[in-house]
Amino acid sequence: MLLDVDGLTKTFATAEGPVAVLRGVSFALDAGQSLALTGESGSGKSTLLHCVAGLEPFDGGAVRIGGADLAGMGEAARAALRRRTVGLVFQQFNLIPSLTAGANLAFQARLAGRHDPAFCAHLAARLGLSGLLDRYPEQLSGGQQQRVAIGRALAARPALLLADEPTGNLDETTGDAVMDLLLDGVAEAGAALLMVTHSMRLAARLGGRLHLAQGRIA
Repeated sequence: MLLDVDGLTKTFATAEGPVAVLRGVSFALDAGQSLALTGESGSGKSTLLHCVAGLEPFDGGAVRIGGADLAGMGEAARAALRRRTVGLVFQQFNLIPSLTAGANLAFQARLAGRHDPAFCAHLAARLGLSGLLDRYPEQLSGGQQQRVAIGRALAARPALLLADEPTGNLDETTGDAVMDLLLDGVAEAGAALLMVTHSMRLAARLGGRLHLAQGRIA
């Protein structure tokens, strides 16, 4: 089992008192599987994704990636696990403005110690970026930036890819094209995919779906 989430709970403190965002969420995901995470705004989707990525601490339960339990890890160990095992694609792209598209694409692979120039070139060609690698993020369209972000995540050959509304800022045609590339890249790498989306149409393209409602699997 690549990803095992068991009884996950998360509460945020607010001026009105504690708010339970995740209330005992459990699911599992194996290599090669894809899973859509759906739910209304505020249902806990992004929080769940951030907890799985080790970016957000959780209150109770367990998150195990490749058998490693995040609850027993410090921040440095979680960061090391992300570098080795997890790829992240955000709605806001999060490209480094001072790096070219090519350098952004290779960034995560370099951190993971798995930079392969030939594989990066293959990804760039597959993503339609070969002629854009010398450009900076501000010189790229939203769809092009998102393709760089997907390539950056895939270039490190992660076992688990986490995507938070990866097409949320794109028009439907561009979003569909980006989704095609994301699914093809995951399939080629044999990686598992957990993707947050509001779109039932896109969710239907994945192997399974989890629906969150008031912090629980509905």
